[in-house]
Amino acid sequence: MPATAKKNSPPASKKKAAPASKAAAKPENKLAKLGLHNDMDLVLHLPLRYEDETTLMSIAEASLRGLQTVQVEGVVTACDVQFRPRRQLIVTVGDDSGQLTMRFINFYGSQTKQLAEGTRVRVRGELRHGFFGAEMVHPSYKVVNQGAPLPDVLTPVYPAGEGLSQAYLRKAIANAMSRLDWSDTLPPSMLETLNLAGFEPSVRLLHNPPPDVDEHALIERSHPAWIRMKFDELLAQQLSLKRAQAARRAKTSRALPVTGRVTEELTKVLPFQLTAAQQRVLEEIRADLRQSFPMQRLLQGDVGSGKTVVAALAAAQAIDSGCQAVLMAPTEILAEQHFRKIAAWMEPLNVGVAWLSGSQKKKEKTEALAHIESGAARLVIGTHALIQDTVQFENLGLVIVDEQHRFGVGQRLALRNKSFNPADREAAAVPHQLMMSATPIPRTLAMTYYADLEVSVIDELPPGRSPIVTRVIDQNRRDEVIERVHAAALEGKQIYWVCPLIEESEALQLQTATDTHAALSAALPDLQIGLVHGRMKPVEKQIVMEGFSRGAIHLLVATTVIEVGVDVPNASLMVIEHAERFGLSQLHQLRGRVGRGSAASVCLLLYQGPLGGTAKQRLATMRETTDGFEIARRDLDIRGPGEFLGARQSGEAMLRFADLATDQWLVEKARDTAQALLQHAPDIVDRHLARWLGGREDFLKV
Repeated sequence: MPATAKKNSPPASKKKAAPASKAAAKPENKLAKLGLHNDMDLVLHLPLRYEDETTLMSIAEASLRGLQTVQVEGVVTACDVQFRPRRQLIVTVGDDSGQLTMRFINFYGSQTKQLAEGTRVRVRGELRHGFFGAEMVHPSYKVVNQGAPLPDVLTPVYPAGEGLSQAYLRKAIANAMSRLDWSDTLPPSMLETLNLAGFEPSVRLLHNPPPDVDEHALIERSHPAWIRMKFDELLAQQLSLKRAQAARRAKTSRALPVTGRVTEELTKVLPFQLTAAQQRVLEEIRADLRQSFPMQRLLQGDVGSGKTVVAALAAAQAIDSGCQAVLMAPTEILAEQHFRKIAAWMEPLNVGVAWLSGSQKKKEKTEALAHIESGAARLVIGTHALIQDTVQFENLGLVIVDEQHRFGVGQRLALRNKSFNPADREAAAVPHQLMMSATPIPRTLAMTYYADLEVSVIDELPPGRSPIVTRVIDQNRRDEVIERVHAAALEGKQIYWVCPLIEESEALQLQTATDTHAALSAALPDLQIGLVHGRMKPVEKQIVMEGFSRGAIHLLVATTVIEVGVDVPNASLMVIEHAERFGLSQLHQLRGRVGRGSAASVCLLLYQGPLGGTAKQRLATMRETTDGFEIARRDLDIRGPGEFLGARQSGEAMLRFADLATDQWLVEKARDTAQALLQHAPDIVDRHLARWLGGREDFLKV
């Protein structure tokens, strides 16, 4: 057989799944599933790792290496299917120094012919000493002729989808490289200033690294070739987002310059003084609202930092300037919490506040829609119901989206696109937009994924908030926890008990809210125990939450519907069931429901062992700190940026090459370079974006 014969690896299973269709089975369609549509996509499909097939050693030498991946060459001396202790293919290969066994538990019948006695094979795998002596289990191998030359570069291993072999990918990438325009998008002077390698030599090295390359630098992605790829990727992202920002600033928005009667009277009726951080971010927002281009600002603040009052004062500026404002929240509980709090401030000032949700009765909804369209409602608060076509504003100037990462980009745009003049949407100005998030975003992540936004941070909590002590407790001590809950309730404190599921699941045998409510009601008959979860009717949830807010309910059993927006200052104890199942951000949000008054607060994290490594890290973080920004930083380290951003759903591609945990210096360099290129070299900007985004730039715009 020729030396270039295909490398073989055993199947994961002997069953072959039939393709859904002939079209789906075509290799080009499988490439498309990986996002590989053109030559540049293929060339930038860089290896995950490399295999060193450039050297051979004798079987005897390999046997002395221990548990290392080695490559040997020999002739098959025996090939048998054996049935002890289970069906497996046993192939003996020998050279002048000794023998080794290849053992395949899963194999094709054709392999017995392919590996017939007398066949010369090149075998690569981890050699160890087992029942058959020196052996490799499921090694990679290929049939070769005697004297077949060894590769002179490391063999790349690419990310691959089902039905795409490494051999096919290597060939497709090599063909694409032969057709590519290799001209560098960055001029030599800039490469020298930035101390960057050239594009073509970097890409060629990453696809075909020479044997003497620093393999550690390749694996760690610190090699100059990797640095160039990371920089180019970050630069493309920065350029695209900054261009989106410039396009937004070119749009027209109504300036909202007035801070008059409503703003002044609202400031007077607030039962507290704004913190210095609240005053600082409010001034940043007010300055944006005075501009004639649309504000696009992200307001970050830890749990309990007072974002709602800042949003209310921003709305007051819009109202004083003659416009309407709207606040949309992702859940009815959170939206209603905002409505009750803000309406209590606004209505004594003769400001019409409308409430709109999907659960409203038809008559209530019709009245609310009429007030919104006529302008009688100057401030509108609600849920996703606000983006329906039936909602028309008389004069919308400010859109506020709370927990913005929970909405898809289409939902946020639908609300923003509610025009000043419903009859003439084309001529309508774009409302200003304020997005709020209680999930702090680490600085590097904000610089990378929110480069098109202005970011304000409330980095202090209001005075008088009690510290929260967090304890991690084994589920086996549940009875002790129930006793502690009982004692707290008898002292006049209120308690949350949070469960991850509503009802029993076969997949996850977790303590459920309904079961927990029943069990606690039986164990603590002298307490009033409420239950709230997402499947309840809104009016039922409202009744329970009102009872808890006024102190009629001692203990509230809940799912994560109480994660955001619930504010009961007397609640000072929280129990979270199966805390190991929650993410760090969610645990932090839940814990933020207590500690909102002056009483010392405690959060008990009940876990079911044994714990995995990630769960241990999360629970340790919760025990060690209550700082939302530190928690966010650790969460980013644990999960990476893609998962951390979760349901932001803005459509932008996650970074493939850059690592925000280690490449912050590159983010800053890319940001500064992007700013300079946009000002002085628009032709370079166009070429670089065409190479790295290939017409997908619109996908990045928020």
